[in-house]
Amino acid sequence: MADKVTVRDVAAEAKVSASTVSRALSSEDLVAPETRRRILEVAQNLGYRPSPVAQGLVAGRSKTIGLLVPDIEHPCYSAIAKGVYGQALREGYSVVIADSDNDASYEIAAARRLQDQTDGLIVCSSKMSEQDISALNTAGPVVLSNRVCPGVADVGFDATETVRQAVEHLHALGHRSIAYAGGPEGSWSDEKRRKGLASTAPKLAGLEITDLGHFEPGFGGGGSAADLAMASGATAVLAFNDFMALEIMARLRRRGYRVPDDFSVVGIDDIQSANLTSPALTTVRTPLRQIGQASVNKLLDIVAPQAAPRPAIKLPVGLVVRESTSPPTRAAATKPTPAMEHVA
Repeated sequence: MADKVTVRDVAAEAKVSASTVSRALSSEDLVAPETRRRILEVAQNLGYRPSPVAQGLVAGRSKTIGLLVPDIEHPCYSAIAKGVYGQALREGYSVVIADSDNDASYEIAAARRLQDQTDGLIVCSSKMSEQDISALNTAGPVVLSNRVCPGVADVGFDATETVRQAVEHLHALGHRSIAYAGGPEGSWSDEKRRKGLASTAPKLAGLEITDLGHFEPGFGGGGSAADLAMASGATAVLAFNDFMALEIMARLRRRGYRVPDDFSVVGIDDIQSANLTSPALTTVRTPLRQIGQASVNKLLDIVAPQAAPRPAIKLPVGLVVRESTSPPTRAAATKPTPAMEHVA
């Protein structure tokens, strides 16, 4: 394999200094037009490819984006990371990823370290306080995904719309008693979903929503939620996310219930495994990869603004009907607790 062509090779061929080549490649205003034309011609003939890192250093940037997620193993954050990486690559940037392991205190430390290494930071589903997020944003460019903080750029989708589509689907099938298995207490997404329930339920005749409480969004919380759903008398369950919905279905089956004959179950996100289980999970698809792409665009419009801003990326959500929902075949039992009053 031939040796890689360097700046010194271009300089020797063009009969100028290496520093003159660097200036000519970084800006057309730093070198005489005729000299720059000759350098560019030599560089092209030799097949010289400038280093993105070196170019970034000349411009005072590292050409690197930081991405901070709560759990890289979670399919949602993996999908967002894929969107971030692909869009960053198209824009000539590298990506450094950190995982906070759902720990707010570690998230702060990880965010600060990433800021020291990168031109800007994308933070997904942050558990930090607004004060800590604002401090980060003061230290360097930040874009939030699935979280809102005053004065900080953010990208997301309409979380209340996901709930509306799920509940209207179940109501159209004939379900009048629906249980909601919520996310962790203090979750910004869970708060938005609950607001969606509170605004949607009164518009649907005869509908009652039972709040089952707060649960961990990964595997582990769904079992407890399923037990409470069985006791609630509901004929359908809406879960905070697909992970929880899949575990609810597994627990219902172990207890002798049939899905969807005895219980309809709906998730949110449309992770890959939602279509691989039996029955396949009805869910509301969220634009995870597009969130990653849009986050990069928004961050780079702050870090390296162009005359024409990068195009906005539409972030739609959409119901995906599969086999885990059907019209109810049993009547709901008497509920042990009031319904809508507890969904706030």
